[in-house]
Amino acid sequence: MSPGETVKGSTVDAGYGAHNPQLVFRIDTSQLDVDTSLVKIGSVLALGNGLECRVTQITKDDDDDKVIWTLDGNHPSAGSSWVVDVRLDAVEEAPSHWEYVGNDDDKDGEIGSSKSKYSAATFALGCFWGGELAYQRVPGVVSTSVGYTQGEKVNPSYEEVCTGKTGHTEAIQVVYDPNQVSYRTLVHLAFNRLGDDIYKQNQVGNDRGTQYRHGIYYHNEEQRQVAEELLSSYASADREVFTEIKEAKIFYTAEEYHQQYLLKGGQSAKKGASENIRCYG
Repeated sequence: MSPGETVKGSTVDAGYGAHNPQLVFRIDTSQLDVDTSLVKIGSVLALGNGLECRVTQITKDDDDDKVIWTLDGNHPSAGSSWVVDVRLDAVEEAPSHWEYVGNDDDKDGEIGSSKSKYSAATFALGCFWGGELAYQRVPGVVSTSVGYTQGEKVNPSYEEVCTGKTGHTEAIQVVYDPNQVSYRTLVHLAFNRLGDDIYKQNQVGNDRGTQYRHGIYYHNEEQRQVAEELLSSYASADREVFTEIKEAKIFYTAEEYHQQYLLKGGQSAKKGASENIRCYG
């Protein structure tokens, strides 16, 4: 397409992710210690793992008086799409290559210039699936990708990174519009997702290993100052903070099946979405 060109009748994902059939299942209510008469079709139930499910069908076996619920853990609009007319208004420059990868020895520390109005940010928050979805939901974030950074091996695979021997950590790279969302806000989100895990070395949640170490990787001096300022508020005499703040290095994009993994699994990536993020598909 060229600027000013319109394509009519394009199908666009509505932003709620694909419908995941693995999140649809049946439960024999005779195994539950609940008053089943209070549950109707359309009721929303919260399971012990945090998954919220809608009751889509209630069936009764007349022979043994069993009541079976069919539950659906997908968003009600999962799999939906819009048919729209799309007009390309402009083609804008992305951040320069050196803004993506940070300083480089061949550049003598120079970030590189760019006319782009967008900036890049890189965060490591443990398993990259949940962190990516959190940033996808932020107004002002225009793209996200997951990958591996801060390691030695060139272009490592997921399996290699999982050994903990490449030096990489799982990370999220975010491209954002500073006129709509500040870097400070993005760092706050990182710390909110980490919670008390900032005090754990090489661990976020149940994920352990150097490949899950957490960090903020700055792309310029301003980002470094913001990250260090915010991190300092978590420091205390009796608790050591293990979140690292380092200069951004080359970010190797992860395999395609990892990209937007939770969106593909049926979780909403709509801007401003507040549904609980489940760190699985």
